[in-house]
Amino acid sequence: MKRPASFYFSLGVLVVTLTCRTLGEMYTSLLNVQQAVSVERELIGHLRTYIDHETERLDDVKRFYAKVSNLHMELYKGPTSAMANPLVSFSLIKRLHSEWLNLVYSNEALENAQALRSSYQKEEANLPKLEDLQGAAKGLMRLQDVYALQVSSLVRGHFQRVTNGKSVDVYMPAVSIPLSGDDCFMVGKVAYEQEDYYHSVQWLEESVRIFRGPGGQWSPENEGTLEDALDHLAFSHYKTGNVSHALSLSQELLHLDPMNGRLLKNVEKYEKLLVATAPPKGDVLRRPSTTYLRTRDTYERLCQTQGSQPTHYKNPRLFCDYFTNNSPSLLLRPVRREMLSLHPYVVLYHDFITATEADDIKRLAQPGLRRSVVAAGEKQATAEYRISKSAWLKDSAHPVVEKLDERISLITGLNVKHPYGEYLQVVNYGIGGHYEPHFDHATSSSSPVFKLKTGNRVATFMIYLSPVEAGGSTAFIYANFGVPVMERAAVFWWNLHKNGRGDVDTLHAGCPVLIGDKWVANKWIHEHGQEFQHRCSLNSEE
Repeated sequence: MKRPASFYFSLGVLVVTLTCRTLGEMYTSLLNVQQAVSVERELIGHLRTYIDHETERLDDVKRFYAKVSNLHMELYKGPTSAMANPLVSFSLIKRLHSEWLNLVYSNEALENAQALRSSYQKEEANLPKLEDLQGAAKGLMRLQDVYALQVSSLVRGHFQRVTNGKSVDVYMPAVSIPLSGDDCFMVGKVAYEQEDYYHSVQWLEESVRIFRGPGGQWSPENEGTLEDALDHLAFSHYKTGNVSHALSLSQELLHLDPMNGRLLKNVEKYEKLLVATAPPKGDVLRRPSTTYLRTRDTYERLCQTQGSQPTHYKNPRLFCDYFTNNSPSLLLRPVRREMLSLHPYVVLYHDFITATEADDIKRLAQPGLRRSVVAAGEKQATAEYRISKSAWLKDSAHPVVEKLDERISLITGLNVKHPYGEYLQVVNYGIGGHYEPHFDHATSSSSPVFKLKTGNRVATFMIYLSPVEAGGSTAFIYANFGVPVMERAAVFWWNLHKNGRGDVDTLHAGCPVLIGDKWVANKWIHEHGQEFQHRCSLNSEE
């Protein structure tokens, strides 16, 4: 089946209007993505019912065809002998008058299709929205950038980057699938609509390659065609300065649609540009710079090491021990402490939480998960640089929450009761879920952090509630080290110096999750209430 070539977009104004404005946030939490599996399972059942009904209808059509064909092969072979029988004549007239009419104008096919559509509409509220598709595509591009992954490898279901001229595996997932030409077209189209031609070129090139190859023909479920991919790719190349590629692709399109006036004008324009300007030297496809992420190179390098920095841990002042914090409650069961950094002070506590406790916390948080927000002046708002969902658990929500608060207080020696400690925040990351470099403490006097009226966030206690297969480490940017996700471990650090000023070395990030379902719990502890537990220094510079 070949779909008619879709319309071509005008050069220079190639923008697809987004008509759906429904707010979708499935992509921001892997829990929601996993729940979508059951929705598709329901749709599969509805489609099976439709196929069964259509099969029955087509069997009836085939039966009628066989009956009529057999009459013409056997009974009506002679010139007039069969028609001499009034029964035969009656059946012919009746069949031509009503049976063919009933068959041709049957509503059964429409009724079957309408039943399928009705079943689909019942599930529609639980289906991904346009924002989810865009968010998932951006997640793939984020992973591509942060982990320096080859698009050509991702399309084949592999996670590879080029090192010393060779493709090496970043990670080999237990389960993976290749992407179709239409899958690649959708990712490229999302980049294209944001005028991100660096990414659109790479993904649309893969789309064109697959559409051109064996098995790349259009299917009814596809959004795009080879013509669509070529058209988007030609304009993307033009916008990146690669006019010769834009010309060759436009000429290929013109061969498919010789009467297209816009393409004729485009070809003429590209030919004039090539004559008037010198061809570009080297690779014209360059990743755009960013103004808001000045530490991008360090951030991505730390994410790529996934917490493995052997030179950092050669510091002889770093150590591991069994820690009691002089607490009688910890004497018989001390915690395993690993000192990760002295400046800033960062500690890892192994096996801080049990598997059962972690499962309980995740279960309690699920009903309350909402899109994570960041401080925006005095208010809070969602942001592209934080892709996750979070929920807040009071210590009264369940005994396990109260027990964790008590354990955190024993280990840190701090008062974590509300309002001196915020409620436990539980976070589930989405597709390529991340939190770009940020401070936990407030850097503005108008920050919502001060609404508790207990000062700034003096310390962070972060618990890893789940393992991940790859990615997701916590990168301390200026301190130049990362902490990999370690199941059931907890990380503690001071956000403020003893003089109350923010420690800039605590700038940190949650690296994108490459493979896995990342859950963490955060306990932010405030300045007030710690007067006797965490005393100020007499030195104003300390």
